[in-house]
Amino acid sequence: MALISLALRHAKTYWVFIVVVLIMQLLSTIATLLLPSLNAQIIDKGIAVGDTGFIWRTGSIMLVAALGQLVVAVVAVYFGARTAMGVGRDLRREVYRKVDTLSTLEATKFGAATLITRGTNDVQQIQMLVLMTLNFMVSAPIMAIGGVVMALREDAGLAWLVWVSVAILAVIVSLLVWKLLPLFRVMQEKVDAINGVLREQIMGIRVVRAFVREPFETKRYDVANRDITDVSLKVGNIFVLMFPIIMMVLHLATGAVLWFGGYRVDAGQIQIGSLTAFLQYLMQILMAVMMGVFMTMMIPRAVVCAERIKELLDTESSLVFPDSETVATPAAGRIEFSNVTFGFPGAETPVVKNASFVAEPGKTTAIIGSTGAGKTVLLNLMLRLYDPQEGAVTIDGVPVSALTRSQLAETIGLVPQRPYLFAGTIGSNLRFGRTGATDDELWDALRIAQGEDFVRDRELGLDEPVSQGGTSVSGGQRQRLSIARALVARPNVYLFDDSFSALDVATDARLRAALPEATEGATTIIVAQRVSTITDADQILVVEAGKIVGRGTHDELLASSEVYQEIVRSQLEEAEAA
Repeated sequence: MALISLALRHAKTYWVFIVVVLIMQLLSTIATLLLPSLNAQIIDKGIAVGDTGFIWRTGSIMLVAALGQLVVAVVAVYFGARTAMGVGRDLRREVYRKVDTLSTLEATKFGAATLITRGTNDVQQIQMLVLMTLNFMVSAPIMAIGGVVMALREDAGLAWLVWVSVAILAVIVSLLVWKLLPLFRVMQEKVDAINGVLREQIMGIRVVRAFVREPFETKRYDVANRDITDVSLKVGNIFVLMFPIIMMVLHLATGAVLWFGGYRVDAGQIQIGSLTAFLQYLMQILMAVMMGVFMTMMIPRAVVCAERIKELLDTESSLVFPDSETVATPAAGRIEFSNVTFGFPGAETPVVKNASFVAEPGKTTAIIGSTGAGKTVLLNLMLRLYDPQEGAVTIDGVPVSALTRSQLAETIGLVPQRPYLFAGTIGSNLRFGRTGATDDELWDALRIAQGEDFVRDRELGLDEPVSQGGTSVSGGQRQRLSIARALVARPNVYLFDDSFSALDVATDARLRAALPEATEGATTIIVAQRVSTITDADQILVVEAGKIVGRGTHDELLASSEVYQEIVRSQLEEAEAA
């Protein structure tokens, strides 16, 4: 079972804590079981005969036992909580590391919403189960077995009441668990759904407001909220039904003990103190069973969560990186595509078809084409976010599959199509690719990226806070900071994925004029929509439907490529094109 394997794998790290919990719970239970017997002795041998000294002596023992039970119970709860928190922490770390190793294909298959839920809510359910198990499930069987033994010592004639009561509760528990298991599975799926809707709405709040779609999005959230509410109500109805039934069993058992025990007291077969103790033991037994019931109610949801987590942990990435460096890190940055073909799983046609080209160090290679032509996929293949189904991608003659993650990161600097900044400061974001960069190097990168002016205008400069996603700065500023971040890393290959789209023409021109200073000797690859951005490129690749249908300089393509001519005509006047 997934739940058992996950729990055992992570709990064995804390075996010392678990042993302490077991010992403390055993001592706590022994002390609890001792109290009714001592109380019976006080009634039968103290109160009944008027022996005050016996009452004081036995009462003192009861007080010591109660205080001891309190101390060991606190210790047990403390170490139980430490164990549960540790298991939760380790499990979350394992989930995060697994997600971090998944390729783009697997991450997209799962989806961001369910990955977040599995790393938070699902782990929390298992963590809570471990906590409750150590605090209650350990003591419950000890209490139940010990209670039966002590109850039989007091009066074996009433033992049948114990068996009947426990059997009734066991049947009730079985029925409730049978009802709950499928509901909990549906509940976790609904949690995924509502997390996905909420995440999408938060990320796209500007678009929602721009198109005045708040009413529609509110209804969409209401539907997801209603779905999880309906499932939660079904689960809640079962819980609501559970406790009255259990209390009814407890009260019926109490009445039965008093009824049949009264006859036995009247017949002289049992003393009043022993009957009182038997009643207390019966309550302890049934309370232990009730704790077991409560734990059992938690198990189905934890089982579902464990299965979801194990499904994620058992997923193998389609990309396997070397554990250590087997080849030297590329020093020049010459990128070559040799008959590369790639298509997404389930797609009818490849996104990239038989692509072959070379991007030389010290030169700029531009890629242009219509939307959906496969330009960004070419960059992703260089970054090894995907592996080609046919052909090879090499850097300095070394296949990218032979490089470790750190070697790829050291070799290639990416400015993505949708620039993303992390919560922190401007300085911390610029140092994302090279943590040891000095402030002077940051300012130099900002100057080249045309971001120096607006950063200096900020009160705190490089220490200016940046919100998650970079929403505290404009789109153009976010793009320039993303460019500066890549420049700070000083890679051998620069990938600019339509990274100048948010810049005005003047800023774009100044940036392109300054870039050669920073990228001198490096391989520069630019994906662009605007022809004006790439007219000075040493090589322009024209991509159409995943195929490279033209290559050459701006002037050469104007003379030879119909696709390029069409792109130029759609953007520039004839005079500008000439």
